[in-house]
Parts: sequence; structure tokens; C-alpha cells
Amino acid sequence: MWEVYEHRRVDKQLGKLPVDVLKRYEKWKDIVELTGPSGLRLIRGFRDEALRGDWKGHRSSRLNQQYRVIYCTKGDQLLVEVVEVNPHDYRRKS
Repeated sequence: MWEVYEHRRVDKQLGKLPVDVLKRYEKWKDIVELTGPSGLRLIRGFRDEALRGDWKGHRSSRLNQQYRVIYCTKGDQLLVEVVEVNPHDYRRKS
């Protein structure tokens, strides 16, 4: 089983999400906890992909047409850290 940790700012972002996106995020977490990131790649609707540029080392999964969840895995541990849930703006915020 994988563990999903959320950055502290994610809690604030989740409060602003539409209900359907929030439900999809909860489903995303369930899949990650059971099968890990490799399970996301098997489900085409999430369109899980590696990011480039400032976000190199992170991955993105689609929650709907607009919203994405950005996450990274930590080494060889069974750990996924959710960094952001945002409306498709990949510019890194300082």
C-alpha cells in the first residue's frame, strides 16, 4: 500500500474546488493508495505524465478538463506527496 501525503497548502486548495473535482480527487487518492503511480498510468482518463522545466521530477494527473493534481514520489519509499491541485497553471510559484 502507498501513502499519500498532502502539502499543507493543498488543504486550502481543496476547499475551493468544485464538488465533482473533489470527488474525482478522492478517487485518484484511492487508486494511488492501492496501486501507486503505475496504476494511474493504466487509466487513460487521468492522463498521468511527467512534467518538464521548473516542475521536473513531478508528475501531473488530470482530474477533469481544467484541473490537475501535481505530485511527486519520494525515492524507493511507498510515498506520494501531493504538491498542488490547480486549474492547469504549471508556472512554479515561489
